[in-house]
Amino acid sequence: MLGRLRDMFGQPKRGGTEERKRGRRKLFFDGMPDVIYAIGDVHGCLDLLLRLEAIIAKDAAGEPGEKVLITLGDYVDRGPQSSEVIEHLIGLGENGWLKTIHLAGNHEEVMLDFLERPSHDHDWLRFGGREALLSYGIRQLPDTRAEMMALLHGSIPASHLMFLANLPSLASFPDLCFVHGGVDTRIDLHDQRDEVLLWKRPSPNPVAAPYLVVHGHTPVDKVDIGEGRINVDTGAYATGVLSAVKIKKTGEIYVVSCGAS
Repeated sequence: MLGRLRDMFGQPKRGGTEERKRGRRKLFFDGMPDVIYAIGDVHGCLDLLLRLEAIIAKDAAGEPGEKVLITLGDYVDRGPQSSEVIEHLIGLGENGWLKTIHLAGNHEEVMLDFLERPSHDHDWLRFGGREALLSYGIRQLPDTRAEMMALLHGSIPASHLMFLANLPSLASFPDLCFVHGGVDTRIDLHDQRDEVLLWKRPSPNPVAAPYLVVHGHTPVDKVDIGEGRINVDTGAYATGVLSAVKIKKTGEIYVVSCGAS
């Protein structure tokens, strides 16, 4: 069994603005599973996600013990199937394919902000939001905010809103930390701000931490295993390559990638 789960904040009942102002949940585990698979930024590329999951499932079948799948955020925007990716991830947890942890990315955070305060000049529309709206069948936004709110909440399932709002911002295991963006290594993990966890870029002169940080958010040509961190974002929506990293309890690290067929 995994170690006892400790939430920094209670499970949000509604996942609205006030709950998120207190910060997203952070997950802390006392023990380490036998294998962890961590998938980088999906960005609406459901076909790549399904292909990579099939590779991971086949690999996991040959591994004894407990296995956990972690997705590192940015499920929406830029690619063509944001809605389908969210629906799939919701079902993935329900079907028990593996023990799963889905983390929040900055794109989920900005999408939620848009859905609560829609406007034609919102930043989300300029970095992938329009593609996400298309995946929900929304091709054009009406003129007024009231009309926009009615269209958005009539088109986007409540289950998707709850999924986005309830995503934790951090998952920590002994000697391992999984986030979307990065961490401030000068600060205890319990005190990290979501702004850092979801938005931070790798620093050229990082402060060493007593744990390995596994993250996405900053696209690289191939999975980057660096000093104290692993970057798993290979820019799936632009490169056609979605990647994951496999970390074993015994310390071995492997890269798993798939490309468009």
